[in-house]
Amino acid sequence: MTDFAPRSLLYVPGSNARALEKARGLAADMLIIDLEDAVPADRKAEARGAMRAAVTAGFPGKRVAVRINGTGSEHQADDLAAVAGLALDAVVLPKVDAPSDLDPARSLGVPLLAMIETPAAIYAARAIAADPATRGLIAGLNDLAHELKLPDGMDRGAMSHAIQAIVLAARAGGVWCFDGVYNAIDDATGFAAEAAEGRRLGFDGKTLIHPSQVDPCNTAFAPSPREIAAAEALVAAATGGAQRHEGRMIEDMHVAAARALLERR
Repeated sequence: MTDFAPRSLLYVPGSNARALEKARGLAADMLIIDLEDAVPADRKAEARGAMRAAVTAGFPGKRVAVRINGTGSEHQADDLAAVAGLALDAVVLPKVDAPSDLDPARSLGVPLLAMIETPAAIYAARAIAADPATRGLIAGLNDLAHELKLPDGMDRGAMSHAIQAIVLAARAGGVWCFDGVYNAIDDATGFAAEAAEGRRLGFDGKTLIHPSQVDPCNTAFAPSPREIAAAEALVAAATGGAQRHEGRMIEDMHVAAARALLERR
């Protein structure tokens, strides 16, 4: 993988040939070919075959991951066999409640993105993020809302502690973290607001369920012209150590942050 975290991570059903083909022309930073929730049980084998064919054909200019079925699933062994040997940027593991849930996929030698989807996973998130096999955490907020028995699954405020715990664990472990999906695919305004909030909370990017969400997601997680101008001015003014800049004190930490932002233009 490159050093920069993807901003937009689009789930593509492995059993949907049309969606797989369409994904080649989208601006998503990463495609996650899904063998889990998006695929009915009676089409799992079909999805594995389509996934292998699609990955072998390649997706030029894109990072590609595959979401397999979780540890304990009757489908996981066949999923692991299907992804073995493929040139993947990551494997996504759902419902990772402890580092031991990563064990079946370790032998693939591929970076793992662990989905944090349960109360147990929230408490174990720091250990999961610290595991050498983990490259990033994904907030699985639909399942988490269900596990928490929230009356309104769209109420992120009710999950604010859990959401921030995922970001904190990722940062403590030095890995990426990605926000959960937005279910209302026809609500462009709501999606834009949630993506902006995700960036403000510290996520590197967001998982997506519809092609229409890709461009707004990329915009939300990219530096704005105002941010770029401010970062350029700060870097240009920096002389080392603590100093006053445009009415505030800055130090080397702020300069490093500004340079990192400029690298993501």
